[in-house]
Amino acid sequence: MREKVRDINSARRGGPPSRSQPPRRLAAIVAGDIAGYSRLMELDEEETHERVKSIQRDLIEPTIAEHHGRLVKTTGDGFFAVFDSPVEAVRCGIVIQQNMFGRNALLEREQRIEYRIGVNLGDVIIEATDIYGDGVNIASRLESIAEPGEVYISGGIYEQIKNKLVCGYESLGDRRVKNITDPVRVYRVLADPAALNRRRRRENVLIFSLGIILMGIGASALWHWLPVLDVNLRHQISSSVSSPTPDLPMPQSPAMKQALQQAQPSHSAAPSVQQGLPSAQQAPPLTPPAPAIPATKQAALPTTSPAQQMRPIVEPEMNLLRGGAFMMGSNDDPTEKPVHQVTIKPFAISRYPVSIREWNQCAAAKSCAFTATGNDDAPVTNVSWTDAKQFAAWLTETTHKSYRLPSEAEWEYAARGGTQTRYWWGDEFQQGMANCKNCADVVGAEQPIKVGSFKPNPFGLYDMGGSVDQWVEDCWHKSYHGAALDGSAWTEADCGSHVIRSGSWKNDSRYVRSANRDSYDTNVRYPTHGFRVALSP
Repeated sequence: MREKVRDINSARRGGPPSRSQPPRRLAAIVAGDIAGYSRLMELDEEETHERVKSIQRDLIEPTIAEHHGRLVKTTGDGFFAVFDSPVEAVRCGIVIQQNMFGRNALLEREQRIEYRIGVNLGDVIIEATDIYGDGVNIASRLESIAEPGEVYISGGIYEQIKNKLVCGYESLGDRRVKNITDPVRVYRVLADPAALNRRRRRENVLIFSLGIILMGIGASALWHWLPVLDVNLRHQISSSVSSPTPDLPMPQSPAMKQALQQAQPSHSAAPSVQQGLPSAQQAPPLTPPAPAIPATKQAALPTTSPAQQMRPIVEPEMNLLRGGAFMMGSNDDPTEKPVHQVTIKPFAISRYPVSIREWNQCAAAKSCAFTATGNDDAPVTNVSWTDAKQFAAWLTETTHKSYRLPSEAEWEYAARGGTQTRYWWGDEFQQGMANCKNCADVVGAEQPIKVGSFKPNPFGLYDMGGSVDQWVEDCWHKSYHGAALDGSAWTEADCGSHVIRSGSWKNDSRYVRSANRDSYDTNVRYPTHGFRVALSP
């Protein structure tokens, strides 16, 4: 019913109904709807309606705006949006799905609201309240075949973004979709780049195991079919499988067969092909028997524990800061007000943002959610606040030191380096001082350059502005009204978003200011987000 209403109301098959409509243009179309919406409405109509409206208001609409898209229309259980950039369109879909995963984590399966999202690149006609064209139809069909919680994209979108996002893609082949003449190439977006490789490894292990089982069944069946052969020939086959001896000639005459039977022992002992050979032809042992080790010497042999076999953990380099009072905030932005004095206790903070090398130690220990790719000395990116907390917890357990995320006040104190200017080097921005957009002679890339590539601030800390956005412990608040004055983190029991500082290599110089602050959803990864860690003495 819903698909019929879409096709009739929007006239998507036939294009514009009149000549007064605006001209066509190429756009990335995002179509989303809720899987099992009718079932949810049957369970609790009013509650489901309120939850969907809240998600549209608090997640769908702001996420589309943040990624430079336009929400064209919402339906009872879905939405349509258009983007000039295919990259931003897919990023928007990923952020929505990751955020919904976090929201659903504590809910029973039957209570979860799960979106299916389809993204297509097509020639469309865009009106104030609707969009038309086959490009929209394809996005809608991709959404309809997507699994709940997944983002499916067309081949046209894939070609535009395949080397531009920190994610993986699984080809689902060509699919025929309703009301579209030609098959559509479909890809599933994998927000975790290593997910597809892990899945393929599991499939390969399963195929290999199945092959071994089938070989065993085949060998067993062959063994039970062999009674039609001479019993001695069966023994020869058994011995040749278990002992890597040279191939023996098959007896060709009764006399040879009788001689071989006489040379073999009775069936009470397992026969050996080598025993039926003249002594001059007996094969020597493959390896000489190992000399027995006396029990006393065995007890004295050194043993290596698994912990001793593991490589030592490379901990982040830490700088100890003495603490003190400083003026936090600025008058440059409402979220940075009011300017207030904060007293910081002594603490240590990592000299650089956490690198890919440091992160992948946690991933190798199965304590972090994914293996990062890229230069080992570059800062790790595409990290959620929850991911950063998992890394700190793993580092604490491994080193027996109390690693954590810095508080927002600690981060700004460290970033200022004892100064009160906009940037730690002064009030005016200077080229070549930070890794940000158009801030240095660095070619733009999808990953920031090596940590520590720019000058440190007066506290000896690198990349405290630019490089990567950096998570801190605090929940997001729209101003400093009510913030603690002792430098501790401002936290709450139910915190949907947390503070990020520093700005990234994708942002311009305004984001590099020491007082600049922003927020992002707690459980959502984003390609410019990283972090650094802190320690209390």
